[in-house]
Amino acid sequence: MDRFAIVLAAGKGTRMKSVREDVSKVSFPILGRAMVEWVLESLKALNLNQIVTVVGFGGKTSEALAKPYGEVVWQEEQKGTGHAVMMAAPLLENKEGVTLICCGDTPLLTSKTLEALLSSHELHGNALTLLTANVDDPRGYGRVIKKNGRVIRIVEQKDCTPDIDAIHEINAGVYAFDNRELFRYLKRITPNNAAGEYYLTDIIGMFVEDGLKVSSFSIADVAETMGVNDRYQLSVATKCMRERINKRWMIHGVTFEDPDTAYIGPEVKLSRDTVIRPNVHVLGKSFIGHENVIGPDTYLENVRVGERNTIICSHLVDTVIDDDTHLGPYLRTRGGAHIHNGATIGNFNELKNTDFGEGSHCLHLSYLGDTSVGKDVNIGCGTITANFDGETKHPSEIHDGAFVGCGSVLVSPVKIEERAFVGAGSVITDDVPSDALAIARSRQENKPGRSPKAKKD
Repeated sequence: MDRFAIVLAAGKGTRMKSVREDVSKVSFPILGRAMVEWVLESLKALNLNQIVTVVGFGGKTSEALAKPYGEVVWQEEQKGTGHAVMMAAPLLENKEGVTLICCGDTPLLTSKTLEALLSSHELHGNALTLLTANVDDPRGYGRVIKKNGRVIRIVEQKDCTPDIDAIHEINAGVYAFDNRELFRYLKRITPNNAAGEYYLTDIIGMFVEDGLKVSSFSIADVAETMGVNDRYQLSVATKCMRERINKRWMIHGVTFEDPDTAYIGPEVKLSRDTVIRPNVHVLGKSFIGHENVIGPDTYLENVRVGERNTIICSHLVDTVIDDDTHLGPYLRTRGGAHIHNGATIGNFNELKNTDFGEGSHCLHLSYLGDTSVGKDVNIGCGTITANFDGETKHPSEIHDGAFVGCGSVLVSPVKIEERAFVGAGSVITDDVPSDALAIARSRQENKPGRSPKAKKD
């Protein structure tokens, strides 16, 4: 049987209180991934025939997020959930199969749950299967009313009688429909309600009245049904997702010293015997190999880390780190830095687009930009590669075994050849040959009695 999905992502999200009208609610991120992308990733794992996302308010933002997953249609006027689904009719209404409908602001839904809903729907030959949940406090939710085990209607909170108010099974807002019946009945719903909107749930009563089979599938983890409507709920969803991800990695052999302060993105890969210390963020397409110690107070994004490295109190982005390095505290890397085996880069250093060689050292207060550093090089405290001339960035090369003294400035483009030695405090504007000593500073002069602090007679 063919399977399709419609993701409803057109809502305005006024409770997010954003000042930007070009940003949709479903584009707000959780661990670096937009809410709607979490939903679409769960659907993608089901290998569906087609995914259609309905966008509206802030739609250009949502469209850019959804296009990689399938087609995008627009709901120019927000006239309810039924009206939103109607927007997908040109793409789906004549197809045979089952259509899954869910909301783009339910990022905690898993592919496992959605697959179970579809399987139950197909197994029982339903025309419609609702995802439901049994909750301790159902106030504010639509109650699922059943007769002989079958769903007959949904009653919203405001319409509940005392008997219905005592029901704890709620509508989770996720549906599996017979596709042809869905679009046939959408043509029959009307906006005869106080809001003047087309409600998708009106179809339930029509199905029941016409003898079509309507059933439910109850979810085990109620948290999956959570919708995000404001920034507090966004934080709650983030916490749930973070706990889910961290638990998975701990089960697979990664140590988290304080899971409550570790933020691991959905595309990150961690390896066994690595230790994640407190206050660590690892985001983007990062990979962390075996036996690393990451943190505390460290941020990694799009970073590939080999094995047996120690990274303390640092901010690393778009960087490759090989094995057995010691980095930080307070190292910043960016722009495609590569740190090779056995290197040590210590306190308050910055690397930008720099290849830092095997066994080399840069221990204090230096900036290396657009620089190639060879093996076994020592970069003295306070060294700077002056790589920008006001218009263009220029490269520097520091070859194997070179020694750059403290407080030196290398004015790019410049080469420090093998085993060359740059005297402390030098400003180097020309290449330094192999085995040469370069001193580029004026000769010291002492003028007796000229100090401003000299004692006056």
